[in-house]
Amino acid sequence: MFKRIVATALASSLAVTLPFAVQAQEKVLKAVMHADVRVIDPIWTTQTIANIHGMLVYDTLFGNDAKMVPQPQMVGKYEISPDKLTYTFTLRDGLKFGDGSPVTTKDVIASLKRWGAKDGVGMRLFSYITALEAVDDKTFRMVLKEPYGMVLESLGKTNSSVAVIMREQEANTDPQTQVKDSIGSGPFNFAKEQWVPGSKAVYVKNPHYVPRPGNEPASSFAGTKFAGVDRVELVWISDSQTAMSALINGEIDFFEAPSIDFLPMLEKARGVKLMKTGDLDSTVGMIRLNHLHPPFNNPKARQAMYHLINQEDFLRAIVGDPNYYKVCHGILTCGSPLANDGGSAMLKDYNPKKALQLLKEAGYNGEPITVLQATDHNTITPATQVLVQAMREAGINVDAQSMDWGTVVTRRAKKDPPAQGGWHIFVTTTGGVGSANPVLHTWIGAACDKGLFGWPCDAKIEELRNAYAFAQTDADKKKIATELQTRAIEQVVYIPFGQWTVPLAYRADRIEGIVPNTGLAVLWNIKKK
Repeated sequence: MFKRIVATALASSLAVTLPFAVQAQEKVLKAVMHADVRVIDPIWTTQTIANIHGMLVYDTLFGNDAKMVPQPQMVGKYEISPDKLTYTFTLRDGLKFGDGSPVTTKDVIASLKRWGAKDGVGMRLFSYITALEAVDDKTFRMVLKEPYGMVLESLGKTNSSVAVIMREQEANTDPQTQVKDSIGSGPFNFAKEQWVPGSKAVYVKNPHYVPRPGNEPASSFAGTKFAGVDRVELVWISDSQTAMSALINGEIDFFEAPSIDFLPMLEKARGVKLMKTGDLDSTVGMIRLNHLHPPFNNPKARQAMYHLINQEDFLRAIVGDPNYYKVCHGILTCGSPLANDGGSAMLKDYNPKKALQLLKEAGYNGEPITVLQATDHNTITPATQVLVQAMREAGINVDAQSMDWGTVVTRRAKKDPPAQGGWHIFVTTTGGVGSANPVLHTWIGAACDKGLFGWPCDAKIEELRNAYAFAQTDADKKKIATELQTRAIEQVVYIPFGQWTVPLAYRADRIEGIVPNTGLAVLWNIKKK
C-alpha cells in the first residue's frame, strides 16, 4: 500500500529531464525538506527553506561554527586596526560565480549593502559603518564610527537572512523586490529551468566553486565546503507519512523533519539512521502580531494574547513526545548561556477569560482578527490550528484565512490594514542558535518600519541590543540580556510557544558526511556511498 502511495506522490517529483544513461552516472542526493522551495531570494525573506536554498547556491565571507565563533569562508585574510574601527578583508584566490565570472569586491559591497538594508542584524551593523569601500578587486575596507563588537559574528550568522554574496547585478536589486536569478559562488548551481514549485527544486555541482584549502573540518557554516554529489533534488512531499515511506523504501536519501510519531519506525528501518542536529533545541515557535493596526497597536491588547497560550497545547500538537520539546517562558533560547527569567511571569499566566477582558479594555469590540493560516507546513499548520481554536474558545472573532505557506510568506510583508489584504497574526518559527544571541536574534528587534513583519517599534529594545554588542564582560552581557528580554516581553515583540528538536533521518547505507547544524539544514559535504 505504501509503495503505491509513494509511487503516485513521487511520479512527478522524482522525474528528471536528463537522459537515463546520464542519470545512471550521476550521484544524486534526493532530500525532503520541511517546506517547498517557493522563493529563491534568501535576503528578501526570512523563510528557512529559502535560506537552505541560499546556502546551497551562495557563499559567505565568514561562517559561524558550532560554537558560534566566526571563521573565514570567502575571506582569505583580514586585519582589524588597534582601535577596532577599521576592518580590512581580502578575498581568497580564484573565487568565481556559477557562471564562471570572478567574484570581486564590487559584488561583495553590493551584496552587503542589500543585506544591510533588509536584515535586522545587517541594519544594526550598518548603523555603525561610515565607509565600505574597495581597495582593489580582492580587498575591501569597512570603517566603523564605534568599535562595534559583533562585526564578524554578523557576517557569519547561521540563522535566517544570511549575508550571502551575490553577483553585483542581482545585489543591486531593491531589497524589497525578489531577485529573479540565483547565481552564486557556493558549491551548487540552481537549475532554475528544472524548478517546479510544488514538486522539486534541483541543484547541480558548481564546476567553478573553490573550496577553502586545507580540508578544514566542517562545523556548522565554517570549514571546508564541497559538493559531494553531482546533483541535489529537494523533493516536495507534503504528507509526512508518504515521505517516511519514501525514505524507508529508498526513493529518497534525506528527510529533514520527520514526524515524531514516526521516529520509532524509522529507528527500526534497515539502513536508516537518525541524527541530532546540535546541543540547543533547533526550533523556536512564535506568534507574530501586527503592531501597525488595531487592536494590536495597543500594548495592552498584545499582552492580552499571552493569556491564551498554554505552551503544552502547542507542543503536544506539533511534537507530541515530551522527550523532544521544552516549555520555555522566555525569548532568549532556554538552555543557552543567556537564558533568564526576565519578564517570564507574564508568559506563565494562562487565562482565556482574562485575555478577552484585557482585549476589550484595550478597545476591542468584536472586530474580526485576521489570522494567516498555513495549510501545508508540518509545524506551523498545527500550531496555527491550536491558536485559532484557543482564540475562538475565548470569544474572539477570528477570520482564519487558509493558504499555503508560500502565500503566507508573501502576504505577511504587506502593511495594508487587514480588511484590505493585510493581517493581524501569523505563526512562524526560528532557529534556537540564532535566538540565543540578542544581536543575532532578528525577531527580538523593534526597529519600527525597518524591522521584520509585524514591525515592533521600541527605542529601548534597540538601545539594549546595541549595549549588548559593546558589553565587555560576561556579567554585563547577562545583565543586559535579562533587561532586554524583560522589555521585549513587555512590548510583545512576539509570543513564544516553546522549543523543540526533531532529529533528521537519512539513509546511512547510501550517504555519509552530513554536517550537523541546528536550525538551518546544510546539504554540502554529503557523499553518496
